[in-house]
Amino acid sequence: MSNPGEADLTPITSTRQLAEWFAAGSKPRADWGVGTEHEKFGFHRAGLATPEYEGPGGIRAILAGLQAEGWEPILDGANPIGLKRGSASVSLEPAGQLELSGGILPDLHGTWLELQQHLREVHAVCGPMDVGFAPLGFHPLHTREQMPWMPKGRYAIMRRYMPTVGRLGLDMMQRTCTVQANLDYGDEADMVEKLRISLALQPVATALFANSPFTEGRPNGFRSMRGQVWTDTDAARTGIPGVVFEDGFGFERFAEWLLDMPMYFVMREGRWLDAAGRNFRHFLDGRLDTLPGERATMGDFADHVTTAFTDVRLKRFLEMRGSDAGSAAMIVAQPALWVGLLYDAAAQKAAAALVRDWDVEEIRALRLAAPREALGATIRGRTLREVARDVLAIARDGLRARALGEDVYLAPLDEIVASGLTQADRLLALYHGAWGGDAGRALLHAEV
Repeated sequence: MSNPGEADLTPITSTRQLAEWFAAGSKPRADWGVGTEHEKFGFHRAGLATPEYEGPGGIRAILAGLQAEGWEPILDGANPIGLKRGSASVSLEPAGQLELSGGILPDLHGTWLELQQHLREVHAVCGPMDVGFAPLGFHPLHTREQMPWMPKGRYAIMRRYMPTVGRLGLDMMQRTCTVQANLDYGDEADMVEKLRISLALQPVATALFANSPFTEGRPNGFRSMRGQVWTDTDAARTGIPGVVFEDGFGFERFAEWLLDMPMYFVMREGRWLDAAGRNFRHFLDGRLDTLPGERATMGDFADHVTTAFTDVRLKRFLEMRGSDAGSAAMIVAQPALWVGLLYDAAAQKAAAALVRDWDVEEIRALRLAAPREALGATIRGRTLREVARDVLAIARDGLRARALGEDVYLAPLDEIVASGLTQADRLLALYHGAWGGDAGRALLHAEV
C-alpha cells in the first residue's frame, strides 16, 4: 500500500532495462541497512470508534499535529495523506491505519530508538484528543461499513476493483495491519537466495507474529486473520510466485512476471487514472486503452511494482510482508529475525539449507495452514514451533556475528516458542477470562 516514488520519465525499451532497475538496488555488504514499517489502528478511547479523516480527533488533525515535529506534508490533491522527514515517512492505509515507514538505519538499536521517538510524537499529538493506536493484525470489532475511507486517489480505484478478484480484498485494505522489514541484497545471486529463503519462511513468521484472533467482536477461529485475508485477496499479485523457485530465476524473470500482473492505475499530472485489470505489456506497446498511444515509462513501472503484494516483495530491496502488527517489542523483533537470518553469510547459508528441500507446493500449503494453526501447522512431519526453534537459533547466531548486541530483540520470539503461545493465544485467554467476552478490550490492551 506504499505511496509511489518520484516519476522517472525514461521510456521503457526492453525487459533488460527493467532488470537493470532492480539490479541498481544492489549494495556492498558494508552499506546494507534496515528499514522497518508498521501499521496501527486508531481508536477514540471513548466508545472505540475509528477516527474519520475530518473532524475533531480525525486523521487530518493528527497529521497536522505531527507536522510540528518537523514533518513535511504529502498531498493527494488538496488533502494531506502523509508526512515525510528525511528518509522516513508517515502514511495512511485505506481506513486511516497510521503507518510509520522508517528510515534506512545501520542497526536494530536505531530501529528501536526510531520507534520510541515516533510513539512519543504520536502520544503528544493524540493524547489530548483521547485517541489511541493499537497494532493488531485485524480489527477486533468493526465491520467494513464501520471503517472509514481515506481520500487517496489510488484507494478509490482499488476499492472498486478488489471485490472483482477476491472476497477479502476490502478487508485487507480496511481491517488489517502489518509490520515488515526492508532489507538489502548484494547482487542478483544474493537476491535470489534471500528471496527464496524468506518466501519459504514467511509462514513461520505468520505463526510467530499471529495477533488477530477476533472479527467483529468474536473469536474467528484463526490466530492470524490477517494471514487468512491474504489467501483470498487477489491471486494474480499475492502469495508465493512459483517463478521464484524456477531454475534461471533472477531480476529479468521477475520483471517478466510483473509485466503479466494486472495493473491498478497510472498517474498523470497528479491524477490517478483507472487501469485496473489492464495488461502492462499493452502499455509498453502504446496499446493501453486508458492512455491510447502513450508508452510506459520507468516511473510507471516503479508504480506498478508497488502493487505486487507477494509475501516477500522485490523492489530495489526485499520487503518481508508475512507478519501481523504487534507490541513495540514485536515490531522490532520482526526486523531482528530477518536481519539475523539474512545479513550474516553463515546464517544465510544455514537458513538456505533448512528450507532447501521444501518445494513450492509444500510452502503454499503451509501458508494456508499457518493463519489458523499457527505454531501447530506442520511441514514434513515437523510443527512450525519446532521449525521456529531452529530458525531462531540461526537468527541469533547471525545477530551475534554482527557483534552489536542486537540478539536481545529476539527475546519475545524466544518466549513464544518456549511457551507455544502466540500473541493471539494470549488475547484469546484474556477474552475468555478477565475480559468477560469483550473483544474491544483488545484495542486498549494493545495500545502502544
